[in-house]
Amino acid sequence: MALGGVSTLAANASVSVPVPTRPLPDFGNPAGHARVPLAGDAVATNHPSHVIGNGTPTSCTSAAVVRAVASGGVIVFKCGPGPVTITMTATARVVNTSHLIVLDGGGTVTLSGAGKRQILYMNTCDKRQQWTTSDCYDQEWPELVVQNMTLENGNSTVSQSKGTSFGGGGGGAIFDLGGQLKVVNSRFIDDSCYHVGPDLGGAAVRALAQWRNKPVYITGDTFRGGRCSNGGALSSIGVSWVVLNSVMTNNDAIGYGANPAARGTPGGGSGGAIYCDGDRYSLEIEGTIIRDNQAREGGGAIFFVSDDNTGTLTVENSTLDDNPSMGFWTRPYPGIFFQSSGHPRVVDSSIS
Repeated sequence: MALGGVSTLAANASVSVPVPTRPLPDFGNPAGHARVPLAGDAVATNHPSHVIGNGTPTSCTSAAVVRAVASGGVIVFKCGPGPVTITMTATARVVNTSHLIVLDGGGTVTLSGAGKRQILYMNTCDKRQQWTTSDCYDQEWPELVVQNMTLENGNSTVSQSKGTSFGGGGGGAIFDLGGQLKVVNSRFIDDSCYHVGPDLGGAAVRALAQWRNKPVYITGDTFRGGRCSNGGALSSIGVSWVVLNSVMTNNDAIGYGANPAARGTPGGGSGGAIYCDGDRYSLEIEGTIIRDNQAREGGGAIFFVSDDNTGTLTVENSTLDDNPSMGFWTRPYPGIFFQSSGHPRVVDSSIS
């Protein structure tokens, strides 16, 4: 246990500041009524391993976050009663010898990449973060849980140009290759990644190689203003997702030339909100609003390609509207490009 001690490690680091009054969206879709399984729910934080801060905004620092994430365990914040923003001066990196890492902001803490860096990074195949098994692409641990947080202005373009060699290509706020990932009751605002390129994506979250193809749970989350070559909110290759009671608005896939890249183009531009590619995987969306996203090429809301035609897409009790695809989409599903066997399964949902 290191209760109360983490913030003292950061004397010269960027500190948190009170958040000025500004319009922030709710956490997720309050009108969504999808049942949340235990695997997708928040984790108890009654007995934290680390408490960042001593009760004042200035006691909460970037270096304390970095140190706590590297140590692992359950991490909470004590930054005072009001909202605070911690401007990250370095990316917080998970060490692969950790098992469970929970980062809980209590609904008042924002981590900002300031448009200069990726905020959170986990990669079981990165030897710099320790290589713990013979098959780094399929291992149970670490498990990263982000809950009750706002992550804004993350930028993976800068972080990954400085040596992120495994997978890479996205995750302005969170990049995760391997282990397990879950995000609950959190906001992602104005995150970004590479502007062009095929298969590069995930302005907010980029996920690859999850353990035994268990899904990434996105529960009660909001994604707004993300911009990336593909996947203005989420991006993956060969990863399953369960998106519950969430909201995705005003995210853009800004690349051009699609995938594979058309001759004379850099490629990209698909999946205004969500970009999925690979073989056997699934995407389940329930109780969710996906609205006013845009793709320069295909799938203003969702780009879904299963190369071996085994993948499944389900949309239930959700609303997908005003998600223009400037290049292509799959009729009769405006805003969706779907390539697999059969058709998307759409239940009690509006797609327009």
